[in-house]
Amino acid sequence: MRSSRAGFTLIEVVIAIGVLAVIGLLAFQTMAGTLQARDWLEFQDDMDRSGRAAMERLQREFGLAYLTPNMAAQNSYRTVFVGKDDSDTDQAWFATRSHRRTKANAKESDQTEITIWCEPDPENRNRSVLLHRESQRIDQYPDKDGVIMPLARDVGRFDLRYLDSVNGEWQDQWDTQGAETPNRLPRAVQIVLTIVKEDPEDEDLLIERPYVATVMIEGAPPLQRSATASSGGAAGGAGRLRNAGPGGIK
Repeated sequence: MRSSRAGFTLIEVVIAIGVLAVIGLLAFQTMAGTLQARDWLEFQDDMDRSGRAAMERLQREFGLAYLTPNMAAQNSYRTVFVGKDDSDTDQAWFATRSHRRTKANAKESDQTEITIWCEPDPENRNRSVLLHRESQRIDQYPDKDGVIMPLARDVGRFDLRYLDSVNGEWQDQWDTQGAETPNRLPRAVQIVLTIVKEDPEDEDLLIERPYVATVMIEGAPPLQRSATASSGGAAGGAGRLRNAGPGGIK
C-alpha cells in the first residue's frame, strides 16, 4: 500500500516567504521610527537641559545682585556691577547673595563674586562656551580669582541688557563705577541665550534654541515715574518693562 504525503507547493512557499517579508519590513520600519523618535527626544532634552540650567542659575544670581551701601566702611571692599557689550557674546561681573553652601556647617556666607563671559569653543570655533567664575571672597579684584566652570556649550549668542530705573530705558552696558550710573544697580536684566547644534539627521543643518528671560533685581531702586506721565499711567515704567519682550531685542 502507498502512503500519501501532504506538503507545500512551490507557490505556497513563495507566498509564505512574501508574507513574512512584509511583516519583517513593517516591524523594521516601526522599530526604526521608534529609535529615531527616541534619538530626537534625547537631542531636544539635551538642548533644553543645558539652556534651562544655565538660565535658572543666571536668573538667580542676577536677581540677588547687590552693592555695598556703606562706601566708607573699614576692612571692606567696594562691590561693583559691570556689564560690557561685546557683540553677540556679552560679559558681566558683579557681587551677589546667591552662594549656596554644599557642606553642612561650612563657614561660608551667601555673598560671592560672579563673572560671566564667553570664549571660543575649542571643539567648534564657530561657537562659544559660556563660562562662569565664582569667588566666595569679596576683594578688590571683582573679575578675578575663584573657581571657573563651563555653564553652557554650543552657545551662538549671549546678550545682556539693563533697565535704567531713572529713565526707564534699556542699556546695552552698565558700570556702577562710571559717571552715568554711579553706585546704582539696574532695575532689571534681560538675558538672551541661544544654543546651536547640528541636526542629528543632517549635520549640514543647524538647530537654534533661544532662551529669553527678564530678571528683576531685588536690591535695585524702583522705576521712577515720569513727570509727564498721566494719572492713568502710574505704572508707566512697569508697562514698558512688561512690553520689553523678545520683540524688543536687538
